Amino acid sequence: MSEFLSMGGYAAFVWPSYAVAVGALVALAAVSFRQWRAAKAEVARLEALGPRRRGGGGA
Repeated sequence: MSEFLSMGGYAAFVWPSYAVAVGALVALAAVSFRQWRAAKAEVARLEALGPRRRGGGGA
């Protein structure tokens, strides 16, 4: 097990690269979630301000 964790002597390069990749994915997920919430709030605000559409039949 310790041989696997040492990555053949390259652990000083491998494990930090995994940490950077995971950190980037977490940051991307957090930013995406915040932008989605902001867009959802903006749509709700615009729908509340905008004129109502008439339900009608035709094209």
